[in-house]
Amino acid sequence: MHKFKHDNQMYWTLELASYLSDAPWPATKDELIDYAIRTGAPLEVVENLQSIEDEGDSYDSIEEIWPDYPTDEDYLWNEDEY
Repeated sequence: MHKFKHDNQMYWTLELASYLSDAPWPATKDELIDYAIRTGAPLEVVENLQSIEDEGDSYDSIEEIWPDYPTDEDYLWNEDEY
């Protein structure tokens, strides 16, 4: 019988992260997991949250969980050109 090796690599997409956009920030890992379950987020969101190395810290935003989260600044362009 083979056991699947589960590495703690989180796989976030903008769609998955969007399920946490209205979370009650700041929040702990457990609060975020509870929020994701209560709001019907996909299982991947819950699994990603569960794989966080947690020291009981409170997170202020999705950027602290997923540092590559695209912010509004990533979408700014020079409006003078239009």
